[in-house]
Amino acid sequence: MTITGPQARAARALVRWPRDHVARGAGLDEDTLRAFESGNADLAPDAAHRLQTVLESGGAVFLPENRDGGVGVRLKFTAKDVRAIDRMENEGGAYGSDDV
Repeated sequence: MTITGPQARAARALVRWPRDHVARGAGLDEDTLRAFESGNADLAPDAAHRLQTVLESGGAVFLPENRDGGVGVRLKFTAKDVRAIDRMENEGGAYGSDDV
């Protein structure tokens, strides 16, 4: 599925990440991302895939067009879940085997 500019803009808003953070993560220029989100430019397929991957890492889920409706985007996690995951990922510390 190829994401659209409006989907990317909506996903970025849902995951609450600034444009510069998303652009940097996807290896894009911030102005290129702005133009794509506003529908004034297209992205190469590999760039669109990188952008989608970055946004999905923040909890965005892209919905393909189907007979029940158009394309869309939603959150995989609630905002509370995302904050908790971010907090846990930054804790560090020792880890061990899960074998019981």
